[in-house]
Amino acid sequence: MHRLIRSVVTIAMGCLAASSTLAADWKPLFNGKDLSGWQAIDGPMSSWKVEDGLLYCSGGGGGWLSTVDEYANFELELQFRVPVGGNSGVFLRAPHQGNPAYAGMEIQVLDDLAPEYAKLQPFQYCGSLYGVSAPKTRASKKPTEWQKLHITCDGRKVLVKLNDTPIVDANLDGHKDKEAEHPGILRKTGFLGLQNHGTRLDFKDIRIRVLP
Repeated sequence: MHRLIRSVVTIAMGCLAASSTLAADWKPLFNGKDLSGWQAIDGPMSSWKVEDGLLYCSGGGGGWLSTVDEYANFELELQFRVPVGGNSGVFLRAPHQGNPAYAGMEIQVLDDLAPEYAKLQPFQYCGSLYGVSAPKTRASKKPTEWQKLHITCDGRKVLVKLNDTPIVDANLDGHKDKEAEHPGILRKTGFLGLQNHGTRLDFKDIRIRVLP
């Protein structure tokens, strides 16, 4: 009996240690206080503000907010809130030259329910790998509600969960027909970013876990 108890305790401690190690791998990209670690590209830094623990785009001016550091393989988590008709995106492996939605990759952030977006292509809706891979199901919430985005970029694989629902499982090697228009799918590393598409967008709890 004592051996059984010791075994159970050992297993439990091992699980806790593994869980703690995994949690420690995650690092915040936004500190909730200021824009340390971020820089504005092709647009004014004044369009990006921090208030009450939120990072938000006030709209206007265009461009995007880029991380200072580059990333190759990673898991990225964040929460976002779009207004009615809101439009934005999360850029992956993007360079600082060219349109990051094409020169890099973009995960679409959008108010899917807005009438002006009713006739978009499937690969343009919220959570899509923009212009490349459409969501296999629509999992977006109504505008003004907080939504959760989980992105895994690992080698040639891009996985997206929207509100805990897996919606994109893309092998970039399976999209050779998109390489001319979207050369960013060939990139191995680059900056992460948030798009200023002219509307108010709120972000919070932005964190990353770097993969080998």
